[in-house]
Amino acid sequence: MSTILIWGGFVVLVLIILAFDLGAFSRGPSKAISARQALFRTGVYVCLSITFTVFVYYAYDNHWFELGVYAEPDDAEEHDDHAERPRLAYWFEPKLKSEAGHGLPSNGQEAATMYFTGYLVEQSLSMDNIFVIALILGFFKVPAAYQHRVLYWGILGALIMRGVMIALGAQLIHSFDWIIYVFGALLVYTAWKMLSSDEDHLDPEDSRTVKLLRKFIHVHPSFEGEQFFATIDGVWGATPLFLSLVIVETTDLIFAVDSIPAVFGITHDPFLVFTSNVFAILGLRSLYFALADLLDKFRYLKYSLVAILAFVGIKMLAHAVLEISPLVSLTGIGIFLALGIGASWWIPETETEAAVATADEPT
Repeated sequence: MSTILIWGGFVVLVLIILAFDLGAFSRGPSKAISARQALFRTGVYVCLSITFTVFVYYAYDNHWFELGVYAEPDDAEEHDDHAERPRLAYWFEPKLKSEAGHGLPSNGQEAATMYFTGYLVEQSLSMDNIFVIALILGFFKVPAAYQHRVLYWGILGALIMRGVMIALGAQLIHSFDWIIYVFGALLVYTAWKMLSSDEDHLDPEDSRTVKLLRKFIHVHPSFEGEQFFATIDGVWGATPLFLSLVIVETTDLIFAVDSIPAVFGITHDPFLVFTSNVFAILGLRSLYFALADLLDKFRYLKYSLVAILAFVGIKMLAHAVLEISPLVSLTGIGIFLALGIGASWWIPETETEAAVATADEPT
């Protein structure tokens, strides 16, 4: 009963936040969200995420709503063997209790660190998502006044999809210990693929999803206000706004396949995985509008994301022979992010990079 209360209470909290931010604040005539408004809302979401970290600390430390209470695994002997592995941690960190299992916090400090690390990972990976969303909206030439509507429904869809995927991932890890190696290998492969990919040449029209959609639904060549579907000259069909929404949702599903295993590499607690994902996604819309004009400035952030994915993937692959504490993981991820952002701001652009940025600017 306590578990249902905490999960239900969190879902209600999310719905209230969505009602205010995506509903009440977006009423009235369509207009572009200013960078100032976006920065303010982003700050509010960051504060909410930090405040929730405090709740996680006390809730898991005092086992409110049975949080942090885990059944002893059936393969307890195997977990005890893993307890003898070398440990990479700060001198002041307590040792994980073997009966809590791998990736499960044994006290409030570990739970809060795992949650915030997961949030930081999701927030950093969402930056790459923002880059792709900008390319998609730019490709379809979605007016700035209508972009918030695409992201409105995109976020709602993302929350539902990720909730389902997290539930499936938690069940897989609970049922099959070896799945953690599959997740780790997936993250390492994703890091390598991200390093060698070039998303600047993304062409949504080549998407199989768009081609399939065009076979079954007529697509109008022009926008019809904020409408996803409209009847023009007696012909009912989808507008380019709907196409952009479909590609954004498809893209988020692809990113979720990479990002959710990354958080499971930090913690196996479903509540911590879900809440860290939700808070990162809730702030995605505001973050997009806050950084829309600065995306080209973060040209080295891609390498930070590669390093984070590779680090978490290797951690998962080596979990049986090396224990890396939550706080050490948080420190490493924070350093990777700081290096990428710092390098983007402090290393001058080369003439080639400046020429490419100028060529990509809309005319």
